[in-house]
Amino acid sequence: MAALAVAGVASAQSSVTLFGVVDASISSYSSTSRDLNNGVTYDKLGLPVYNPFYVNRGSVKVSRRELANSAYNSSRLGFRGTEDLGGGLAASFWLEAPITNDDGATGVSTFARRSTVSLSGGFGEVRLGRDYTPSFWNDTVFDPFGANGVGTNLISTAGGFNTTGGSGGFGGNPNYARASNTIGYFLPPNLGGFYGQVQYGFHERNKYDNGNFTPKAGTAFVLNPKTGVVEKTDVAAAKSRTGRYIGGRFGYANGPLDVALAYGSSTSGDDFYAGTTDSVRTLNLGASYDFGPVKLFGEVSRVKSKVDYEVTPFAGGTADTDLTGYLLGVTVPVGAGLIRASYSSVKYDLNAVQSPFSYAPVAADPKANKLAIGYVHNLSKRTALYATVARVSNKNGAALTVAGPAFVTTGGFTPKNSTGYDFGIRHTF
Repeated sequence: MAALAVAGVASAQSSVTLFGVVDASISSYSSTSRDLNNGVTYDKLGLPVYNPFYVNRGSVKVSRRELANSAYNSSRLGFRGTEDLGGGLAASFWLEAPITNDDGATGVSTFARRSTVSLSGGFGEVRLGRDYTPSFWNDTVFDPFGANGVGTNLISTAGGFNTTGGSGGFGGNPNYARASNTIGYFLPPNLGGFYGQVQYGFHERNKYDNGNFTPKAGTAFVLNPKTGVVEKTDVAAAKSRTGRYIGGRFGYANGPLDVALAYGSSTSGDDFYAGTTDSVRTLNLGASYDFGPVKLFGEVSRVKSKVDYEVTPFAGGTADTDLTGYLLGVTVPVGAGLIRASYSSVKYDLNAVQSPFSYAPVAADPKANKLAIGYVHNLSKRTALYATVARVSNKNGAALTVAGPAFVTTGGFTPKNSTGYDFGIRHTF
């Protein structure tokens, strides 16, 4: 009976595919910080104060060489399947796990890359589960390096980097590349080249019809001033909207041209009692055009980290931080190989306001640029050798790296340059 049940399930499934990527590289990274102090500081009146005894300490470099994974394509192991339901309808699933083939420590223990089930037909596709966010796609599709390895464009690097040292990406964004608990809708593929998707991600947190019963954030048993009850506080419970995502992406692809516009809004934090909601809002536009001998790529992006107040503080509250960037890239086919190159740049607009009680100069906004070049040699349709080198130049306190170790920032050192290379092999199945 068990055998018959298994056979029945197998016959009802139109197709099931095991797939994956194994990518390994010898990679090297270095991050150099410099002492930019010259013994001159400024007082509140903006007047210089000189220290004749200051001795500049030069630079300090942190470097690392390793056997890495995912420098060309992300290593993964997945299962996908489709069942034909008839009448043009199909049900499908996609379970994709990240793997670290360099040390074998991570395998099919989590399907964090993608875990979805969907129903598709002439109306398009409705997809449920953990999936890529629409606002991420332009960062990778229009990058010659696919947002992998040391060649990853700075828009993607900065978007996934929390400058405060906390979790998440820029502004604490928990949904930069992927979002969990989502419902997505994709347009059908027969629209003359037009394509698009929308996505909503549930935060899955408790909501109280009387907000005064929302637990206070903390780590101990305290008296809730709203209810008069002594209760164990819960930081997560006090955040009733953190993790929510809403976004969409629409584009046109026909022949050599592909262009797309995307927007996403992610709730990165909130506090009922403080009356604040933190969000990260992304807008980007990307395009590519294949001339045959050469393919060009480009993207412009603007990301805003914002705090919304139920009641705006008298002093104005926390200023928004804007992250703007652009990318220019090119690929050139050469026989069985492909030359890849890109230049990307980002700037953090801190929206700093000069204090009326200080005349000291306002610090310049951090910014960085990056140049990357690489070559891929295809040994077959499934196996390739590759090499990439890249360099990031930081200014005004920006601290972006190609990968690897962080900059030394203690003792007055300022991040400057980060360089790296990947030499590896990738096999798909």
